[in-house]
Amino acid sequence: MQFRRKIQPELEKQITTREVVVITGMRRTGKTTLMRMLFDSIKSVNKVFLDLQNILDQKLFDEIDYNNIFANLKSYGIIPTKKVYLFIDEIQFKPEVTGAVKYLYDHYDVKFFITGSSSFYLKNLFPQSLAGRKVTFELFPLFFEEFLTFNKIPLELSNNFNEKSSSKNFIEYQKLSKYYEEYIRYGGFPQVVLEKDEKQKQLMLRDIFNSYFQLDVITLADFKKIDAFKKLIFILMERVGSKLDISKLSSILGVSRDTVYSYISLLEGTYFIFLINPFTLNRDKEISGTKKVYLCDNGIVNQFSQIAKGSLLENSVFLNLKKYEAVNYYQKRSGAEIDFIVKNNNNLTALEVKTNAVENDLKKLKRLSENLSIDEYYLVSHSFSKISKSLCAYQV
Repeated sequence: MQFRRKIQPELEKQITTREVVVITGMRRTGKTTLMRMLFDSIKSVNKVFLDLQNILDQKLFDEIDYNNIFANLKSYGIIPTKKVYLFIDEIQFKPEVTGAVKYLYDHYDVKFFITGSSSFYLKNLFPQSLAGRKVTFELFPLFFEEFLTFNKIPLELSNNFNEKSSSKNFIEYQKLSKYYEEYIRYGGFPQVVLEKDEKQKQLMLRDIFNSYFQLDVITLADFKKIDAFKKLIFILMERVGSKLDISKLSSILGVSRDTVYSYISLLEGTYFIFLINPFTLNRDKEISGTKKVYLCDNGIVNQFSQIAKGSLLENSVFLNLKKYEAVNYYQKRSGAEIDFIVKNNNNLTALEVKTNAVENDLKKLKRLSENLSIDEYYLVSHSFSKISKSLCAYQV
């Protein structure tokens, strides 16, 4: 059974547009399944789905004269004089195909949908050959709302934080809390979510990590000290929600600061980590420039490290905030901080994540928010809270 993703409506709108559609993201997030669903939704028969992991599909593009590619596609029933829908999965296995994509886009009526696993690779590849010709969509592990969909529990959450807060109720919390506990523990990779056996979930998560390391890191990186790189991954897992200290990491790993920066760049570019910048106002004296790090999926974190439940909760909340325009954090030199400042429809909302929210937490958040001229602020609580300006963690 196939389940719809939140990104799907926007992708479906692209079917009638001219631009090349690029879907990227970490491995195992469901890009191929999503592409298949889009492919099946197109009524035209003048369409073909190619998987560039397949050497035979790769050979279709082995032409000096790109016009001959259509001759190769005749066996698929493709008629070049009519509009063609060409789906190319896993383009990173044959990156030179982008030259053919550009040529066919410029000279024929072809609508392209393309997937690739690594933004580090794709963002360096596509701007050169498809500048001004593409739109890019990023697919992440499941948001909690999608997680519920995969568990056949319909729940549509508003993007308005005030509506979320006013609509929370204890009965819904009791119903959904056990699912959120599973989500915090095993994360949102689709195949892991659909698997019911806990031991099998753990094996899948280890396989996802190993595949990432072998296919993205080893393939893309040219690092001499691969052991230091792997050590950095485990260090970052233990420091979810913490600020990056490049000098300290350099000392621990025994490599230069520049090398650490290159490691971080690869991890961020391949969607394994996410970095958020501090929220700044010139008139304040907040700590500026130091980024905070979050991991791609709680399931991965839980398999390879042991961190506090509060950090896991914060990581889970962050991953669900990625659907908004922008996410930052705030910290003054005195140490007072706000976990997240979210921009949504040009409005700013301050969010502080707590395992158990209390009134004193709200007073601190209110004071910090008002100093920043942020009118909307809420506590995000793992346990149910009756505090008026609070959200259940699953609502984010």
